[in-house]
Amino acid sequence: MTLAPDPYAALCPSRQVLDRVGDRWTILIMRSLAGGPRRFTELAREIEGISQKMLTQTLRGLERDGLITRTVTPTVPVRVDYELTDLGRSLGEPIAALERWAVDHMGEVLDARDRYDGRETEIPGRQPR
Repeated sequence: MTLAPDPYAALCPSRQVLDRVGDRWTILIMRSLAGGPRRFTELAREIEGISQKMLTQTLRGLERDGLITRTVTPTVPVRVDYELTDLGRSLGEPIAALERWAVDHMGEVLDARDRYDGRETEIPGRQPR
């Protein structure tokens, strides 16, 4: 008997899939690759703040999960291109929707952070500063 996937169960493989696609670097790399194949250096330039190590790790994970392909062209220097697979392209709309939501609601989130950060911590018997 096979159990249905349950992302709330720690050992369920669906949890690993959610961990992969929910990672901030994955989202940015996937959105960048939605515009077509990119070289490693192009991705590194486009995605500000990502380290070479993190870009390499994330690309390897995406390739392992079948979301991207890595094509090596034996030139001097060697050319390596990354591209979305059909499976990776199927994630395009959900990731684009998440990006749109973040952009559309950025102001509200920043306002909420300001309100949260500005409130005093309430400790019984302690006078506010």
